[in-house]
Amino acid sequence: MVTLPRFLQVEPVGQGNLRCQMLINTARGGFVVEKDLAEALKSGKLASAAVDVVSREPIEPDNSLLGAKNCLITPHIAWATVEARGRLMDATVANVSAFLAGLPINVVN
Repeated sequence: MVTLPRFLQVEPVGQGNLRCQMLINTARGGFVVEKDLAEALKSGKLASAAVDVVSREPIEPDNSLLGAKNCLITPHIAWATVEARGRLMDATVANVSAFLAGLPINVVN
């Protein structure tokens, strides 16, 4: 978990003691030091990782995660499920309708 202060302080993963350790970051790229994450994957301290965000987007060619073993990188699309897009469209329609009716939602002055 990205929010755990010592998520990388785990026993090395080797043959016979694989414990399905995985880091998943869908929050913000800056929450994880990518160079350290790549090293943890390389050394076996972490079995795998999946990141939907990186510190600089679009991802730069020299990002250490690109060469990291057992790292899945998606292009900042974790939010884009069919359900999430449906809620986004519903909220947009509600906001525009309310505005046109003279009853705007979430007005900020």
